[in-house]
Amino acid sequence: MRAEDVTDLVIRSRRAVLPEGEGPAAVAVRRGRIAGLHAYDAVLEAAEQVDLGDTALLPGLVDTHVHVNEPGRTHWEGFASATRAAAAGGVTTIVDMPLNSLPPTVDVGALAGKRRAAAGQCLVDVGFWGGAVPGNVKDLRPLHEAGVHGFKCFLSPSGVEEFPPLDVDGLRAAMVEIASFDGLLIVHAEDPGLLAEPAGPGYEEFLDSRPGRSERRAVELVVALAGETGVRAHILHVSSALCLEPLARARREGVRITAETCPHYLTLTAEEVPRGATEFKCCPPIRTSANRERLWRGLADGVLSCVVSDHSPSTPDLKVPDFAAAWGGISSLQLGLAAVWTEASRRGHGLGQVVRWMAANPAALAGLDGKGAIAVGKDADLVAFDPDAGHTVDAAALHHRNPVTPYHGRTLRGVVRATWLRGRAVGDPPGGELLRPSPAGARHPGSERTTEERPSP
Repeated sequence: MRAEDVTDLVIRSRRAVLPEGEGPAAVAVRRGRIAGLHAYDAVLEAAEQVDLGDTALLPGLVDTHVHVNEPGRTHWEGFASATRAAAAGGVTTIVDMPLNSLPPTVDVGALAGKRRAAAGQCLVDVGFWGGAVPGNVKDLRPLHEAGVHGFKCFLSPSGVEEFPPLDVDGLRAAMVEIASFDGLLIVHAEDPGLLAEPAGPGYEEFLDSRPGRSERRAVELVVALAGETGVRAHILHVSSALCLEPLARARREGVRITAETCPHYLTLTAEEVPRGATEFKCCPPIRTSANRERLWRGLADGVLSCVVSDHSPSTPDLKVPDFAAAWGGISSLQLGLAAVWTEASRRGHGLGQVVRWMAANPAALAGLDGKGAIAVGKDADLVAFDPDAGHTVDAAALHHRNPVTPYHGRTLRGVVRATWLRGRAVGDPPGGELLRPSPAGARHPGSERTTEERPSP
């Protein structure tokens, strides 16, 4: 037998979550990829055998919305700490946002700096978004050619001066340019004309200052311009159910637009935010329990296709007990799978649906054809997940850099027991790669566009 034909690893589970459904299987891994899917009790030879029994086997999750902040604000979060937290939460691929680092990723030089900062530190695979800001239309194609997965823009202030928002003319210009090379624009959609300074320090005043109609109006603008320009567009972190109707209508009309939501919008509610607990602050904000239920329906109906973290940490001193003044961002990279599973299982959703929302669809969005599913030829990114075990969150025990999270003290269902990246148990030394999208680019989850295998970095 040739060395390249030797099976390196076989993982067996009675609850393997495959694209065709959940059931018993043995997954054979060779040279970092899934080489075969077999019966659970098949006789297979391998250098290593793992039998998970009734512990579920999932594909590694793909989180396309992570603010790592390195270089420049590494004391907020860095590649080493963020990817360790990701692996502990069953996430084997992250795509880093272009802002909160210094400089932001708005030109090829800044992207190169990001890659230098990440090299040798990452426990999981990492890709990068570029940024679309006023004055950098000329940089968008070079960034695309350099391997970003798409371009993020804001329609309202981002919270950091070095990443300003686009006005309507700037948004249209960016869309025209990105459409010219069939790139992807991802949008923080809040209408600045409907935002206001909070009237007081409490959560109710903060929530009133960022109404759901501000999201809807911004989504309607993006839909109109995407239809006009033909660009592929994706709405980030939908928190308001008012967005669902225009998104569904746009999809029916053939506009190339998708949308995501986040674990905190599906699990937390405005009614439960304690006084002064600014670890719950994010933009757009966590809304009411009735709104949350409508988001779950939008997810089940496919109007929202992805669930990703929007992990946006800061140092504790920026989370002052005043919702008007505190930094807005939720730290949850390690907790997303358990948080979503806790609420999804209560509503009758299975692990297969969670995997579609948190692995397959984000991988499709970012053009990562080798990720997001347990299937022959895919990377052997795998997660042992005990869906019935419970645990109480201790912020100090989490792996992200600063011990701040709104999930502290909350009991969640589901525990990650082990994580493999390309068939190797995640650990030291770091084995993560820096990724680029496939030559065909990202595609919309559920669309009929196909992508080629991603190139090696």
